[in-house]
Amino acid sequence: MANQKGDLISYRPDIKLLDATIRDGGLVNDFRFSDEFVKALYETNVKSGIEYMEFGYKASKELFKPEDFGKWKFCDEEDIRAVVGDNNTSLKLTVMADVGRCDFKKDIIPKKDSVIDTVRIATYTHQMPGALEMINYCHDLGYETTVNIMAISASREEDITKALEMVCDSPVDVIYLVDSYGSLYPEQLRRLAAQYCEMADAAGKKVGLHMHNNQQLAFANTIEGIACGASYADATMSGMGRGAGNCFMEQMLSFLKNPNYNIGPALEFIEKYISEERAKGSVWGYDVPYMLTGAFNRHPRAAIAFIKENKTDYKGLYQDLLYEIS
Repeated sequence: MANQKGDLISYRPDIKLLDATIRDGGLVNDFRFSDEFVKALYETNVKSGIEYMEFGYKASKELFKPEDFGKWKFCDEEDIRAVVGDNNTSLKLTVMADVGRCDFKKDIIPKKDSVIDTVRIATYTHQMPGALEMINYCHDLGYETTVNIMAISASREEDITKALEMVCDSPVDVIYLVDSYGSLYPEQLRRLAAQYCEMADAAGKKVGLHMHNNQQLAFANTIEGIACGASYADATMSGMGRGAGNCFMEQMLSFLKNPNYNIGPALEFIEKYISEERAKGSVWGYDVPYMLTGAFNRHPRAAIAFIKENKTDYKGLYQDLLYEIS
């Protein structure tokens, strides 16, 4: 590919990894991770050389009842500090705030009073004015910011272009290409990543990637996007995340040639803690229902319900999805 950035054996210092295990993995178990799990993951990320760790959401306690979720749905400052202290490490800490689902003016405190480094604003293209308000607010408080434009595979091309123009004019630091439905193929991802990178580069922004594994392409699409010039990549330990899950962190640590990365601590964490999480009944990863929603470019909610109800009528789900899009 003529415009490929880097190659398979060189090291690109602009590439940063973000561990989203608590945030995306929390969608699997309602954020009910033990303190030991979170502390061990934090220490693992530090030892592995991973640059960013996402603790969870800054969700509204008016919209979501705290008793229905673990504390990482809300990421109170004291809960994060109980794990990291003052975080005297090179690991940067992040939280995600969804447009319309957080009381950001109340719950996000000035950066000088917080151990959090980066606020990631999650939005759909039709919510861009709300996203821009949050980006500006968090930037003015002193945080790094990213904007994660979700469900991009279901958005119209002109809406994507307009959304990118709007965020390129904002003070946001990183613009994330998000394949929420796990439906993009590498050829499509390449085209989108080229557009994101061209517009972001012109505005002095970086591009990030957040891929889902419905069609077992999360890793392939992540490294495809990196080859097109994206600098930030989300991944989770053993792909833990909603539905089919995410790009595997251990794959990224194995693939990238950064001499600062160390896969050993991640493998030890997976051996103990991810195995324990599966034993508790947490279920994620590639499965036929997720493949079908990915192939049909649909939200995975139908597949999640199908699996939760222990159904096995795959052809019936296929026909239902076919009927839905026709």
